[in-house]
Amino acid sequence: MPSEFDKQWEIISRGTVELLPEKEFAKRLKDSIRENKPLRVKQGFDPTAPDIHLGHTVGIRKLRQFQDLGHKIVLIVGDYTALVGDPSGRSATRPQLLYDQIMKNAETYQKQFFKILDRSRTEIHHNGDWFGKMSFRDILTLTSKFTVARILERDDFDKRFKSNIPISIHELIYPLMQAYDSVAIKADVEIGATEQKFNLLTGREIQQDYGVKPQVVLTLPVLVGVDGHQRMSKSIGNYIGIDEPPGEIFGKVMSIPDSQIYSYFELATDVSLERLVEIKAILQDSKTNPMAIKKQLGGELVRMYHDANAAKAARSEFERVFSKGQIPEDVPEFDCSQYGKSVWIIQLLSDSKLVASKGEARRMVRSGAVSINGESIKDENVELTLKDGLLIKVGKRRFLRLKV
Repeated sequence: MPSEFDKQWEIISRGTVELLPEKEFAKRLKDSIRENKPLRVKQGFDPTAPDIHLGHTVGIRKLRQFQDLGHKIVLIVGDYTALVGDPSGRSATRPQLLYDQIMKNAETYQKQFFKILDRSRTEIHHNGDWFGKMSFRDILTLTSKFTVARILERDDFDKRFKSNIPISIHELIYPLMQAYDSVAIKADVEIGATEQKFNLLTGREIQQDYGVKPQVVLTLPVLVGVDGHQRMSKSIGNYIGIDEPPGEIFGKVMSIPDSQIYSYFELATDVSLERLVEIKAILQDSKTNPMAIKKQLGGELVRMYHDANAAKAARSEFERVFSKGQIPEDVPEFDCSQYGKSVWIIQLLSDSKLVASKGEARRMVRSGAVSINGESIKDENVELTLKDGLLIKVGKRRFLRLKV
């Protein structure tokens, strides 16, 4: 009969890339079980955008597994680290956000965390609680713990340095800020995506420098976005937000490449190991129509973040609109009385929230993904003459009817 350690180890290690250092991780877990002392499991989130997406949930769902095993979850809302922006995997400096916008985003993050986590068993901190109180001497002490040579060991910094791409001083401090979060809350375990490995291991070193028992580290795979190439990201626009309407979640799932179906089932859903084996076998069968499995995936994700009825309705609406080429039953309206007789198409798309930004609006128009009453437009400079009832379509799923 499996021991309590064996049970927990199997759950914790499922879907992970690395447990570092593995022997120390196992000992920490055994000691926790023997002493009946829950591990403090940390993950940080920088609220650089208002939505939590499926990429974030890979880590949050792992936190829930720890939580269900009786361990203490500690979420760090990075109101100060967001002022820097995590440089991991970045090829250029992130634009700095205004603090008020960061805090507004943080409010939505906290609401969305608890679609997955149990609020009563979750500890939340803003890292501004300690960074906001640090003196300049404290900052100098922290930065003295690490060398520039060590920071430049990071692949992303090394590539930028060798390519003469600017690296701002505040970016170099980011790993130390994340590491100090672990000092402040005395983390036993920190989890993050594989690209976070350097930051996570830095946390171990900085904890030791401050006399805190060093954390162990768990890394997780990066979920690829709906484009099938880059990691899921709000800034890229290839994300599926967990707070989006059921139809939007289902429709976006339908756009992922067939090659990513299994990965999404494995990393973003709660299906059993037995079901994962079945899905892999079905997808490998040349007679399988991937769309059928993709619809199951879309339904599962809508059910997780809404409910079973919403999943059923989202599937029916998708099949009615996209399989049969019809228009959705409930097309939202947008009041255009503020514009007068005409409006720049990019302004309209942005103001109506059909797209996330003017940049995305330009990209969609240039790619031919925008149509007006069924007629595609590719000129981003178009001044649209406003008429009551005009139907705007962006991509395959977004519709809007104008009200003048």
